[in-house]
Amino acid sequence: MKRIRVIGIGMGDPGHLTRDAVEALATVDVFLVADKGEAKADLVRARQRICAELIPWSHRYRVIEVVDPERGPDRERDSAAYGRGVRDWHAARVDAYAEVLATLQPHEQTVGFLVWGDPAFYDSTIRIVDALRPRFGVAVDVLPGISAPQLLAARHGIPLNRIGAPIHITTGRRLLEEYRPELGDVVVMLDGHLQCAGLAETHPDLRLYWGAQLGTPDEALVSGRLAEVIDEVRRLRAEIRARDGWVMDTYLLRPA
Repeated sequence: MKRIRVIGIGMGDPGHLTRDAVEALATVDVFLVADKGEAKADLVRARQRICAELIPWSHRYRVIEVVDPERGPDRERDSAAYGRGVRDWHAARVDAYAEVLATLQPHEQTVGFLVWGDPAFYDSTIRIVDALRPRFGVAVDVLPGISAPQLLAARHGIPLNRIGAPIHITTGRRLLEEYRPELGDVVVMLDGHLQCAGLAETHPDLRLYWGAQLGTPDEALVSGRLAEVIDEVRRLRAEIRARDGWVMDTYLLRPA
């Protein structure tokens, strides 16, 4: 193995890949994909479809599914325990991938990781690859993709910021302790429990722009005053999880 390529694939739509990313796909001999169980098998199949559609038929490659290590109960952890748990999970992932990489054939010299969205936004792949790099002495490059916040703004037909104003990007875990109107527009990711509901009473004029399963046939969008639409978001989110077995969503909070 000589090179690892971290490729942002957008939100599962082949049209979301840049030309550079499409060209990079055709250089990869082996793609490593995390197997997160049957509930999230659609995410593996989406990656396989992208490869089948965009890689020339003449280029031979294979996809290896690597069973993802178990992750602890994040919701019950405080910040310190959460950080330790994520680091332990990452270390277990590194070991799992290293075990597979050690078995590659001599002609399999380029390995690819297909990252949902963009590798720069709340994704562990670059950290995993940085840990693998010294073990195998390989070169690494990263190709960006369309991120969830970008697609969210496009679907709602809005910019993420107002004129000359900042954008604050955070997680659901941190939202309630961090939020204040002076932050400006706030993009929230990884909020499986809709922590924004805790702001509805104290900030009744906040506007919510929410999207789930962005870029897929099951895409759902909601916008309006947070206090007025949060119940609709909860309902849609529950329907999506019941139907698909997983939910990927993000949202923007905008002060009046």
